[in-house]
Amino acid sequence: MNVYDTANKLAQEIKLSNEYAEFKKSKEKIHSNVELENKIKEFEKIRYEVQISALQGKESNKEKEEQMQQLYTELIAINDVKNYFDSEFKFNILLADVNKIIGESVKDILN
Repeated sequence: MNVYDTANKLAQEIKLSNEYAEFKKSKEKIHSNVELENKIKEFEKIRYEVQISALQGKESNKEKEEQMQQLYTELIAINDVKNYFDSEFKFNILLADVNKIIGESVKDILN
């Protein structure tokens, strides 16, 4: 078996995982509600702006951070959105773990 066959098998295994199935299901539920989808997009936009500012070493924008926190609090009070965020988090952990495993296997030539 070559590396590409293995990668394709891994991709299929990921698609068969509970994390993938739950995230896909919750994402579809969110996409069926335009209002919720737009609120999540707004939250993600603000979160991105706050993160970019922090990475660039800029002084934190308290107003943006408060706006982000307020929107997050509103969103997680909605069960479908809370499930979406939770399933997204779990799926991202799965992907991070897989990337870590791959990275560890080749770290001897990367250092």
